[in-house]
Amino acid sequence: MELHILEHSLKVASIAKEGIQFFTHGLIKLAFLPSKTRCKFFTLTETPEDYTIIVDEEGFKELPVSEFLSVAEATWLALNVVSGGGSSSSNQPIGVTKIAKSVIAPLADHNISVFMLSTYQTDFILVRERDLPLVMHTLSSEFTLLRVVNGEAVAANSLGMTNGFVKPKLVQRPVIHPLSSPSNMFCVTSLDPDTLPSVATILMDVMFYSSGVKESPAPSDDLEYIRFFSFSLIEGYVSLVMDEETQKRFPLNVLFTSASGELWKMVRIGGQPLGFDECGIVAQISESLAAADIPAYYISTFKFDHALVPEENIQSVIGALRTNEGGGQ
Repeated sequence: MELHILEHSLKVASIAKEGIQFFTHGLIKLAFLPSKTRCKFFTLTETPEDYTIIVDEEGFKELPVSEFLSVAEATWLALNVVSGGGSSSSNQPIGVTKIAKSVIAPLADHNISVFMLSTYQTDFILVRERDLPLVMHTLSSEFTLLRVVNGEAVAANSLGMTNGFVKPKLVQRPVIHPLSSPSNMFCVTSLDPDTLPSVATILMDVMFYSSGVKESPAPSDDLEYIRFFSFSLIEGYVSLVMDEETQKRFPLNVLFTSASGELWKMVRIGGQPLGFDECGIVAQISESLAAADIPAYYISTFKFDHALVPEENIQSVIGALRTNEGGGQ
């Protein structure tokens, strides 16, 4: 197995909903005119709370300085697991459960915080740039480590950091954050980038002008409908996460679908904003899903985390996660 360290230096930011109008010009350029921005990594996710943006340094230049923009302090790097003979453009729903034990859990054991982004094509594990030496040390026994330079994967050196790391004490990770599951069902899909102009009007309306839903209710076991939409344009590949009602707005045969037309239910993690410093949140969820052999997509946002699991598994997922629930530590 290979672990690719992508060359993008990424920023993670939040745009307040009441200020989105100040950013639409730049965001439209990033989504529909990437050749004008030289941006190679861009994702925009709308939740009931805000818009989360993950963008490389070139793309970040398109965002105006504003009181409505909050930027996480660190610079982040994206890691991508590539299996032998595999393709990052595969549309099989591998998700975090396949890399829970080999990547996510070891990083959590070393107190390395991760930010997760699953797309239609692949899964990206974001780590702080300053943590890269420890990341490489932690994962070097399981993976061939490669850095992507100018689009080519080359052997990654150890950055001269091979000594002084303490083997972590393994501890059980109980799920300590509140869980909820909204009523809507979601699809994870894609489209040919060449067709973006034909659906640009629909996409812009969905991304910026369709949030007229009532305020998010207080967390409960079963939330009603929530607003969630995610658009990614990463190295030329488009990924979309939307609920089935939004999917119906798109013309037939534009969106890619799996042969089964599978729909996914969401588990939202967090009662209060999670922050960026706590370690092990993704591990808490993904290890439980992996133990039950349940595939999942996982999308971290500025304030909360979101796991998507097959519709038929939602009750067993909630049950398994709550079985592991425990007190804080």
